[in-house]
Amino acid sequence: MLEEFKKFISRGNVVELAVGIIIGAAFTGIVNSLVKDVLMPPIGWIMGGIDFSNYFFSLSGGHYDSLQAAEAAGAATVNYGRFINACINFLIVSGALFMIVRQVNRLHILHKEVPKTPPRQEQLLEEIRDALRAQSGGAQSGTRPPSADRTS
Repeated sequence: MLEEFKKFISRGNVVELAVGIIIGAAFTGIVNSLVKDVLMPPIGWIMGGIDFSNYFFSLSGGHYDSLQAAEAAGAATVNYGRFINACINFLIVSGALFMIVRQVNRLHILHKEVPKTPPRQEQLLEEIRDALRAQSGGAQSGTRPPSADRTS
C-alpha cells in the first residue's frame, strides 16, 4: 500500500494540481484586493458613494447604521452587499482565467510542430518506388509483382 501511495503521489498530475491550488490561493488574494481596493471604490463613487459591502437588512427588525454595528449588536442580518462583492469577484476571476487560458491556447497553437519533410534519402527512395510502379504497370502497394509469385 505504501508503494501504491508513493506511485500515486509522484505522478505529475498530483504535483501539478497542488501547484495549481497554491497559485490559485495566491491569485485569490490578488483578485480580492483588486475588487475591494481598486474596483469597488470607483464603482461606489460613480453610484453616489455606495459601499456594497455595507448593504444588508436586519432580520431582527432593528435599524443599524452599518453592518459592523448590526454585527456588534448580535443582530441576524442578510448581507447581500457582500454577496454582490463576491459575484463581482467571481466575474473578475473568471475573466482573468479566461484571458490566461486564451493566451496559453494561443501559445500552444504557435508551438505546434510543422510537419517535417522526409530526409532526402527517403524522397529519393519514394521516387524510385514510384518509377518502378509506373514501369510495372501501376501495381498498387501491398500487392506483390507477378514475378515474385514464380518459383524457379
